[in-house]
Amino acid sequence: MHKDELLELHEQMVTIMDYFRSQDNVDSELFEPYEQLSVDPSHVHKSKSEHKHAVFVLGNALASAMSEDEFSSAGRVGKRMEELAEDAESKL
Repeated sequence: MHKDELLELHEQMVTIMDYFRSQDNVDSELFEPYEQLSVDPSHVHKSKSEHKHAVFVLGNALASAMSEDEFSSAGRVGKRMEELAEDAESKL
């Protein structure tokens, strides 16, 4: 995936995060790990690897927001996103 495509994906995922944050039944603390990265789609000067890591961390948070438990489809996606985030972080 090219960096511009990754930035577009990142931006769309942030839009989804904003939707979930507006819901009363979603714990906004789910998104704290992503926020602590200080990498958002407008930070085009950040490396592709930093954006990739941010996308996986955010993907994990979004999957957690959608999951009923760790064994649901979204829960399994969340677990995989967590693994991918750890791998991407090790490459930073």
